[in-house]
Amino acid sequence: MSTTDILAARGKRLVAGTGALATAVALGATLLAAAPAQATPGPAKPFGVVTAKKGLSERQYPSTDSSVRGYLRHRAHVGLVCKVRTQSVGGNSVWYLTRAERGTWVAAKYVTNSGQVKYCKDVHRTRVQANHPAKHTVG
Repeated sequence: MSTTDILAARGKRLVAGTGALATAVALGATLLAAAPAQATPGPAKPFGVVTAKKGLSERQYPSTDSSVRGYLRHRAHVGLVCKVRTQSVGGNSVWYLTRAERGTWVAAKYVTNSGQVKYCKDVHRTRVQANHPAKHTVG
């Protein structure tokens, strides 16, 4: 085998190896770029972030006269189902129904929403079980 033939064979292997390496690098870059997006999906929209420095009470109904069912800390993320206009809190009459298991209400005055929150068409109060608190459903 001549020197030219040996160099030609090595060149073909080198080109083939370079192509495989380029493919592997491109695939690796694609996977690395996609990994962070899959690792941190974030909350489902619409959701809200509590802005009240002292936190926010979750209420059974959209009113400050209603009983407190829970508490959300400052900067807590909460899923939002829909909104209604009712009792004004600090000049804002909007209240959000949360996606929490117990279906609580929070005053929109202290929640910054992300995504469009639709108005509730109709809210019903039904009992889940005799020993559990009332649960709201949107119907």
